[in-house]
Amino acid sequence: MSILKVTKTRLVNGTWEGVISDVPEGIRPGVAVRFRDRVLDDISVTPATGGTWHLRFAVPAAAIGDGVQTITIVEASTGDVLDSLAIIAGDQASETIRAEIDLLRAELDLLKRAFRRHCVETA
Repeated sequence: MSILKVTKTRLVNGTWEGVISDVPEGIRPGVAVRFRDRVLDDISVTPATGGTWHLRFAVPAAAIGDGVQTITIVEASTGDVLDSLAIIAGDQASETIRAEIDLLRAELDLLKRAFRRHCVETA
């Protein structure tokens, strides 16, 4: 399990930006960004303040297309996943979102029934 922590700060103009924290003092964090099991070459890891580092990379054009594409940020030495970015686009996106909403509705209905039953039993 990695001790490093990655937090996204923003995604703007096709560039992902974040902060790496919990980095031991005097050590440059070893992180890699992967898309389709390939390491992206053009990532920037620069020191910031208080033991944190800035991480920045351009989202590859190949990651923008129909379906779900996932980019992962991993610790280079262990392969532990520190964070990920999912891009959902095209016709599958509306179907995926619709399915997620249906699941959320079903779970909400289940919770409502359980809460009502609890209120009746404890009244």
